[in-house]
Formats: sequence, structure tokens, C-alpha cells
Amino acid sequence: MPKSGFMGLDAFGKTLEEGRIRHSFGGYLTIICAILISLLTFHEFRDYTSIDLKPRIQVDQSRSEQLQINFNITFPRVPCYLLSMDVMDVSGEQVRDLRHAIVRTRLSQSGEPLDGMKTAGMSGYLNEKAKPRECGSCYGGVPPNEEGCCYTCDQVRDAYVNQGWSFVNPDGVKQCVDEHWAERVKEQSNEGCNVAGLVDVNKVVGNFHISPGRSFQSNAHHIHDLVPYLKNTNTHHDFGHQLHHFSFKSTNEPANSEELKSLLNINDPLSNTKAHTEVSNYMFQYFVKVVSTDFDFLNGDKFNSHQYSATAHERNLDEKGIYAKDTHGQTVMHGIEGFPGVFFNYDISPLRVIYTETHRSLASFLTSTCAIVGGVLTVASLIDAGVFGAKQRMGGKATSHSSADGKLL
Repeated sequence: MPKSGFMGLDAFGKTLEEGRIRHSFGGYLTIICAILISLLTFHEFRDYTSIDLKPRIQVDQSRSEQLQINFNITFPRVPCYLLSMDVMDVSGEQVRDLRHAIVRTRLSQSGEPLDGMKTAGMSGYLNEKAKPRECGSCYGGVPPNEEGCCYTCDQVRDAYVNQGWSFVNPDGVKQCVDEHWAERVKEQSNEGCNVAGLVDVNKVVGNFHISPGRSFQSNAHHIHDLVPYLKNTNTHHDFGHQLHHFSFKSTNEPANSEELKSLLNINDPLSNTKAHTEVSNYMFQYFVKVVSTDFDFLNGDKFNSHQYSATAHERNLDEKGIYAKDTHGQTVMHGIEGFPGVFFNYDISPLRVIYTETHRSLASFLTSTCAIVGGVLTVASLIDAGVFGAKQRMGGKATSHSSADGKLL
């Protein structure tokens, strides 16, 4: 082979085959190295082809958006006509007797849904067959329309609520008598109710609650008319409940969202929660801390979700409740000390957790593979050299001892 000027740069100098010493330990060591390199390279390749989710935290700047809460709860011992849902937050926004996107289902005493007994509003349970009639009196309440008329019993109830009065004597209201309101109340008094739907809330501290009676505002206090709930001594009502589902609705939800949540241990801690009481004047509270959680995928898709933690608290209001008289002399309970029902108090974290899909580069894989091969072979050569040197020294000592023994003979 002709000589080249690059021979002096050759970093891979060759040794003559006749100058090499081979032994069986080196052969075993070579097999072990090959197996070890193959295993480590396989794991490195699997790591290279896998996708990682790396979290990072940043300030949540989407405070103007709203959260959508998805819930499903059953009250075995409270009829639907007694329930109302209110939403309020620290910004001062209040929604009383929320009906939009809420479905209430009447339940029998055994807990079975009554066929066809679903509606988005509370009032429909008692006058679902009633037709608007001639203009009727609102009996001193604030009329719910420009005509100043109350056509149905529920409109009279609304007029009373707007005036801040308790609605306690339906037998004295012509519209209620015509609709057989009292008979319907008695007929449904032993039923239960399932409430399910979506609630839109602002991204501020607030709560939504399901409680008995219509609510109204009086002297800056949120007050519920508890007379219809507490006056019936023949039927026991309480807010023991089963919370089937409670979560924050996600946007752009991918097909494998449940797999992602399971992988990251993101679950709905309030789902399948049961609470029991035998006291009618009893308050259940759930305090929910919400953290926005986003996923950024390699294909450009995004998944916006929420994870939350929750703690529960309950109170017997017979021991701490504050009662007052309204303008009609009826007993009502002030919300400053609480009132019976189920309350969901939510607090939104100012931070957002973002999980980003990452994929190792080919250069990283090749670098790691070279490091594996070079490292294993280097360590193996050191072991081989040490074992071979030890054998040589032991062989030399044995030879010298044999020579000495021969001289003595």
C-alpha cells in the first residue's frame, strides 16, 4: 500500500496479530460487553422513541375567561320544588335561582327517576300543566312583568321574592288555588331530586349553592325563605346527598384525555362522594382549590383542563343559626351564619401548570449510544488488563518458587 502523508495523523494504530495475547477470560468479557451494550442501546432507543411530558409553571393571565363547572348531585329527601341554585362571587355578581343549563329530575322515594319529570327550571314542577290566565293580582309583591300582572302561582311567588317576603299562604292566592298548588306540594313532599348541569362562574373567589326556598337580598344580606322547607312537620327533609360527579369542563378535549389525566394522577376528588345527616337544618360545604392545567402536544394541538383539591366541612345550624322576622312576621334565616344546603366554595389559583410534549433529538440518541459503547469497552479493557496483570504476577511468583524448590533438592 503506498504511503500517504496522513499516516502520521492516524489515531488508530494497529498492532501485529502475532503480538496479541488472547485468553479465555477476555472471551467471556467480550460476550458480557456485547450483551450489556445491546441492552443499554435498546433502552436508549426506547427512550428516544418515547414522548415525555415536561411541566412548567407560569402566571395565569386568562382571568377574564369563565370556568364551566359540570356537576351531578342527588338529594334523596328534598323534593325538586323546594330547591333553588344561586351563584355569587367576590366581584359582587349574583345569579339567583339559576335555571339555565340545569336539569332537575324528580325521584321516587326509592330513588327511581319519575318518567317525564325533567325540566330546566324549578317552577315547572308545580304548574307544568297550568296555562296563563287573565291578569291576576300580585298581592302587594313586585310584578314580574311590565303589565303588572301575575298570571300564575309561580309569578306570585316571584313577586313576593322580589319584594323580600316569604310565600307562606298559597291557599289565599287565587292563582295557586286554581292550579291546585297546595295539592301538588303535598303530592311531591316525599320525593327526592337529582340536579345536574353546567354552571359558568367567573375566575374569582366565589361559590354556588343548592338550598331550599327562593333567595332575596335584604340590607346587603343574602337571605333564603326557609318557611316552605321547615314548616312541614309531617315529612322529614334533609340535605344528605350523593355527589355523582364534579369537574371543570375542558376545552379542545382529545380522545386520550382520560389516559393523560390517569398518567398525571389528575382526577375528580369530589366525584362519588356521599354525605348523610338526619338534621333538616344542616349545611354541607366543599372548599375547592382550582389550578388550570394545559397540555401542548407535538402536533400543535392544545388541551385546556383543570385539576383541583377539595376539603369538606359540615355544620349543624340548629346550634349556630341566626333567625329573623320578615315584614310579614315570618321566620327566615340570614346567610351571614349560613342556611341549610350544599355549598361549593371555589378559589382559582393565579398560576397555571403547562405540560409540554418533548421528543429527544437524533443527535442526542447517537451521542448517548456512542457513550455507552465507548464507556463499556473502556471499563471492560481496564478489568481485562487488571485480571491479566494479576495472572502474570501470580504466574511469575509460582515459577520463582518452583525454581527455588529445585535448588534445595
